[in-house]
Amino acid sequence: MNKITTISILSACILLVFITVTSCNKNPSNTTIATIITLPVVSAVTTTSAQLQTIVTNYGNGVLTADGVCYSTTNQSPSISDPHTSNGVDSLNFASTITGLSPNTTYYARSYATNSAGTAYGSVISFKTTTATFGITATVSTFAGNGTAGYVDGAATTAQFYNLQGICTDASGNVYVADSYNNVIRKITPLGVTSTFAGNGILGYVDGPGATAEFYNPQGLAIDASGNLYVSDIGDNIIRKVTSAGVVSTLAGRGISGYADGTGTSAVFNKPIGLAVDASGNVYVADKGNNVIRMITPAGVVSTLAGLSTTVSQIDGTGTAATFNSPTGIVVDATGNVYVADQGNNAVRKITSGGVVTTLLGTNFLKTTLGAPTGICVDKNANIYITDTNGRILEMSNNNVLYSLAGVSGSTGFTNGTNTNVKFNNPLAVAADKNGNIFVTDYYNNVIRKLTIAVQP
Repeated sequence: MNKITTISILSACILLVFITVTSCNKNPSNTTIATIITLPVVSAVTTTSAQLQTIVTNYGNGVLTADGVCYSTTNQSPSISDPHTSNGVDSLNFASTITGLSPNTTYYARSYATNSAGTAYGSVISFKTTTATFGITATVSTFAGNGTAGYVDGAATTAQFYNLQGICTDASGNVYVADSYNNVIRKITPLGVTSTFAGNGILGYVDGPGATAEFYNPQGLAIDASGNLYVSDIGDNIIRKVTSAGVVSTLAGRGISGYADGTGTSAVFNKPIGLAVDASGNVYVADKGNNVIRMITPAGVVSTLAGLSTTVSQIDGTGTAATFNSPTGIVVDATGNVYVADQGNNAVRKITSGGVVTTLLGTNFLKTTLGAPTGICVDKNANIYITDTNGRILEMSNNNVLYSLAGVSGSTGFTNGTNTNVKFNNPLAVAADKNGNIFVTDYYNNVIRKLTIAVQP
């Protein structure tokens, strides 16, 4: 065999190997069924329609050829053999609107995604369309403040505030607000009379009696069953405790930014904002700059409940396997579940007492449903309220339906009234009192707004 023939055969063999390897890489048999999550909260529910959101967590090494939502009134595990929407879009996240539904009817629904290996399904959720008479009226008024930036105590709209942040209520119906640019904590009685609860108005870091204590841009607030108030002092990167008598002390943090668990002043935070307190007196912190959720025991021991400080994303999981993106608001319910307004991900996340994180609503790619949420609270009936810095107040009901209560997304102003007639200017924090009233700090309007809600079945 001559040299040319040998080279030709060798080249052909190499070409055959290349074609075989390339073909294997393109072989559909390498594709597996995708994995997807149907988010449990349903939005835009009417008499005849509803919207579900989906996160595709794994494409299965393939390309999605179809996705959407399948639904049924009788099949509790609906499939694409049942009625279904068809997005036809290869996307990591998608929202599907179901139309043509019947009023006052329970539906079972779940997301699906199809690739060459088959069809994947998310978890089944159920929802009920509204009746023809159903409606929610949210009436918004000004509870305190006259809209002018300043520092004046007094009754109702004679009081002045300067860039309000956190808010909470006590068992007697008093409202507390973090008056961030005045560096004080204000107290407002149920009749709307404002006084200074703690802080002398000087920017700084001084513990002691309320009248001499100093704060540096206080943000989040929470109150425990004994009437102790907790303050996230973001400028000092510390968590402060204020007794019912107004005496201020440091619960945790050493006054520098960083990330370290530990006890008391050995712990380090980075822009702590949202605060919540559970029935045992544990304080939960949305450590925004570290993208984690921290927990502080009554003895001041700080640990990380969930999140990974070195990663900014939206991954569900347990403890440090989960990730957040600028978590801002936080609340804990009566059973110990923690809910987080994950601002950078445009999402609401849930954390169990065991640190298991799931997404209830929203993703960074679906911003129209929920845009940059900052505040979150829960009422006595386990309904959750959210402030959307796009200009809305929303309710996530205890049966996992999202309602827009007041304001219009992308519209700013200062108008009282009902529902979409209302305008806010960067609503930040939200709190509920024992009577079901909702209070909101309207940041650029320098006022506290009050919502009363009436439901027509």
